[in-house]
Amino acid sequence: MSQLVEQALSAARALPEGGLLSPKEFLHLASRAAVDKALSRLAHEGVLLRVSRGVYVAPCRGRFGTRPPSVESVLRAIETQLGEPVVASGAAEANALGLTTQAPIREVFLTSGAPRVLHLGGHRVEIRRGSRWQLMLGRRPAGQAIRALEWLGPQAAQAALAQLHASLPAGEFETLCSARATLPGWLAKAVSEALPVTVAASPEPASAAKL
Repeated sequence: MSQLVEQALSAARALPEGGLLSPKEFLHLASRAAVDKALSRLAHEGVLLRVSRGVYVAPCRGRFGTRPPSVESVLRAIETQLGEPVVASGAAEANALGLTTQAPIREVFLTSGAPRVLHLGGHRVEIRRGSRWQLMLGRRPAGQAIRALEWLGPQAAQAALAQLHASLPAGEFETLCSARATLPGWLAKAVSEALPVTVAASPEPASAAKL
């Protein structure tokens, strides 16, 4: 077994579930072509799984055999190892928040990094590049709501905002409202119109004469 293969296997086994292995980690041992060939051979043998172009993970081994790492663990690794936030798509968020009963057919996520497709056993996960405003509040409920509203579109926004006002924690709905300046025009307008308005009645001055 070559030093390159030994180090690749050692690195893969040291990673937590879903940890990413890149050919760039081994360029001090061999040329890029040689590294790619070694990792490709390990994937062919089932020792590694090629989940995307130039990205490998170790399969999880248990008493019932091997399985791919979970989708969530790979997404977390993208966030921690690559520094790219990953959030669910608007369709998934709308379903999770109870704004629609329509479950998304495909697993789609948004990121600030490069778009890619992950293959994890029978799972095909699409990661698309999202806008800054779609990502800025991350996975917190206010961020989920923004992505859900964008997916639902202008026609359904007002009804969805009324439902969100009733279901979200007060602090999260306030955060959603405070972010409206960064949102697309139609969505900012919908959020502004959904703001609760409290009109305080001015007390009559004590000196006011009665007519």
